[in-house]
Amino acid sequence: MKKQLLSGLVAAAVLGTMALPVSAQNLAIVNGKAIPKERAEVFKRQLANSGRPVTPEVEGQIKDELITREVFMQEAQKRGLETSGDFKVQMEMARQTILIRELFVDFQKNNPVTDEEIKAEYDKFVAANSGKEYKASHILIEKEADAKAAIAAINKGAKFEEIAKKQSKDPGSGANGGAMDWASPSSYVSEFTEAMIKLEKGKMSQTPVKSQFGYHIIRLDDVRQAELPKLEDVKPQVAQQLQQQKLAKYQEELRSKAKVE
Repeated sequence: MKKQLLSGLVAAAVLGTMALPVSAQNLAIVNGKAIPKERAEVFKRQLANSGRPVTPEVEGQIKDELITREVFMQEAQKRGLETSGDFKVQMEMARQTILIRELFVDFQKNNPVTDEEIKAEYDKFVAANSGKEYKASHILIEKEADAKAAIAAINKGAKFEEIAKKQSKDPGSGANGGAMDWASPSSYVSEFTEAMIKLEKGKMSQTPVKSQFGYHIIRLDDVRQAELPKLEDVKPQVAQQLQQQKLAKYQEELRSKAKVE
């Protein structure tokens, strides 16, 4: 009798361990239909890839979302909605979207941006942006005569900042008394740049500078060597930019090789 009891306990234990993987692979069972845990894992991976932490609270929200989806999906199937032509078209479009996304993910995984590429791109940026930066103030006036009158008034003692606030057509700098941020000479239209770089620090243009925007009165407030970020500080942004460029090139190559009739 004792031997039979022991055998029964062993058999029950074995059957229990055999059943565990079946139940463990399901997140829940809704109206007799199982929801595989893999669906939740897909959700978690997507959240993790987006940078959102998957906390126990989030896991509970994912489970609730999947159960709710299953309830709604079963009702839609009961009504025969998945047999409609519109549904089938949308499913095909969704399938294409997912496959295309996976194609691009696979390309990026197999064509990572190297440190050498990042360094080369950074060096190009430094070469293009090295040199001097200028801090200038300006007053933008529509008519040349009014601009000349403003210059004369400033030369007689009127404050540059006050005239900028009252007369400048540039709402951004005008509200700040004409002051603008540090910038490279290439940031401005050519007429503005040519006049600005000829000025001495603290001096103002004595004739209005005409551009497509109107007439500028320019004052050069300061000059410095360009302050560029270190490679370590911008490495993630450079890598992302290069990855996007690689992906765009890959897309163009695929499109150009396709035979379209």
